[in-house]
Amino acid sequence: MKTRLLLIALLLFICLSAYSQTKHYDYKREINGVKEQWHKIVLPNDIFGKISADFSDIRILGITPSNDTIEAPYFIEVSDEKISQKDVAYNLLNESKNESGYFFTFEIPTKTPINRIELNFNEQNFDWRLTLEGGQNQQEWFTIIEDYRILSINNDLTNFRFTKLTFPDSKYRYYRVLIKSKVKPELTSAVISLDAFTNGNYNKIIISNTKIQKQNKETVIDLNLKALVPICYVKIQIKNGFDYYRPITIQYLTDSVKTEQGWKYHYNTLETGTVNSFEKNEFRFASTILKNLRVIIDNEDNKPLEIDSIIVKGYKYELIARFSESAKYYLAYGNKNVYAPSYDITRFADKIPKPLISLELGEEQFTKKEAKQKVKPLFQNRIWLWVIMAVIIGILGWFSYNMIKTKD
Repeated sequence: MKTRLLLIALLLFICLSAYSQTKHYDYKREINGVKEQWHKIVLPNDIFGKISADFSDIRILGITPSNDTIEAPYFIEVSDEKISQKDVAYNLLNESKNESGYFFTFEIPTKTPINRIELNFNEQNFDWRLTLEGGQNQQEWFTIIEDYRILSINNDLTNFRFTKLTFPDSKYRYYRVLIKSKVKPELTSAVISLDAFTNGNYNKIIISNTKIQKQNKETVIDLNLKALVPICYVKIQIKNGFDYYRPITIQYLTDSVKTEQGWKYHYNTLETGTVNSFEKNEFRFASTILKNLRVIIDNEDNKPLEIDSIIVKGYKYELIARFSESAKYYLAYGNKNVYAPSYDITRFADKIPKPLISLELGEEQFTKKEAKQKVKPLFQNRIWLWVIMAVIIGILGWFSYNMIKTKD
């Protein structure tokens, strides 16, 4: 029985020792300015290359005046954009024409403002200019947008349609669309809505190097970022003043292998779409931690576009933390062997007071893990090892002899 208890105690000691090693992290930063129970901490860009991809190894650790180690709970909040669309009911009152073109009049029976109208036509290929007007009656009209271009291209190579009218919030009883066309457009339907868009809170990412290659009917743009950072937004600004429409692919470098023919690079696709002269050429995608970005523009048989600039952004990541005890706190990170923490506060995020004061982080400090230290042999000389083994064998033999003697 005693032997079993000793074995259990030994196993518990080993497990606890292993667990205590997981509490050591490669890096830490002192957290300054803790005064309230709730605070937020904005994660700096240079931290993302040193933490796990799922953010599981981030901890807020504190040292109390009595030298105890405590852990402050937190959850991660991403300042992404918020998009909502509220469709508004309407009545299509009439369709008419004069020497200017064709008119379509919509009535909004409610007092709801609108800021977007999407028109759907039966035609597959068209290029029209239009004017949008609003009024409280059908005698006096006020211009909302004019000389607005809508376009549709549908062939074996391209399927592109741009028929969305966006404008500042407007509240009229009637809206009239004038399409300047010699042939009557076949309007099949329209979607009238009030769209609400709240911009995300972004970090503008520093691009350390840009390389542009124009070959094989493609423009390939390689962007090297200063560090591994989360990216979710790319905007491409074009110099050309003429109309254009080109397929685009946005990729990021995942791996590289050296072969006899040189380095081979492997990329994953983040987003596909088009760059065109009708929209802002902004591309949003799932936030991804990366350092090397590649943009490929398919020019087909056209002259390559002149790239003015490329803007890269990533969401700001904030830790919302609760500090319940007086201590000297640190942000610790850099341990691939730990699991993501599970805190109660994630279930009560709606009860956290706002606004929160942002805390400042100190300089990054590198800390060696105990697990990385080389363990020296207990006995440098093998003679001592043989001596100890002989003693153990002798003790075991003595116990065995006594047990046999007792049975006799």
